[in-house]
Amino acid sequence: MTADPVQHLPSSRADQPDGGWPEWFVPLADIIGRTPADALSRFRPPPGHRRASAVLMLFAEGEHGPDVLLTERSATMRSHAGQVAFPGGAIDPGDGGPVGAALREAQEETGLDPSGVVVAGTLPDLYLPVSDFAVTPVLAWWRTPSPVGPVDAAEVAKVVRVPLAELVDPANRFRWRHPSGYIGPGFRAGGLFVWGFTAGIVDRLLHLSGWERPWDATRVETMSLPRDDAS
Repeated sequence: MTADPVQHLPSSRADQPDGGWPEWFVPLADIIGRTPADALSRFRPPPGHRRASAVLMLFAEGEHGPDVLLTERSATMRSHAGQVAFPGGAIDPGDGGPVGAALREAQEETGLDPSGVVVAGTLPDLYLPVSDFAVTPVLAWWRTPSPVGPVDAAEVAKVVRVPLAELVDPANRFRWRHPSGYIGPGFRAGGLFVWGFTAGIVDRLLHLSGWERPWDATRVETMSLPRDDAS
């Protein structure tokens, strides 16, 4: 039996902030520290890999219930043009690690105030073969949401808080076929087409949190995108 994003699940393995996590966030916080990388992706960073990046998986209580912050990259970008992604990017020497990088990149891309973000923890490093980056997912609760929007239109076209109710709706789920033959999970939610690496992580989070509802995995769509790349 699956759980609804606003239903209470009673325990968390992550350290809770003062006042605790909101009840709907507990299943996500519970993933920290007990989820192996292969439960999230089939791609692991090669031994000794040094191209490191981080993404911020930021969840909040929105107007339409719990939501997650996503961006759509500008169609003029040289790589991953027009794709939907979690805010994030390469880890710089001054970031102090993946958490600092994820927060900095999210601020630079969306204008959010990092002081309102409570980090629950990090998930195992994953690998993005098309860009040769190791990616550390940083899971966080947006305790005090701030206004957000594209800071640089040349880099980010849209910033959207996508309701989890739309992501778990079976009507918004399908598998997407790339011209190369790659097939992976896809979503239509919040006015966005979510695919590739980001859709794969969202798919796994919904499954691991117990929020996933039965959906038609035989529904496969073939679509054209600005870049012929299945990252």
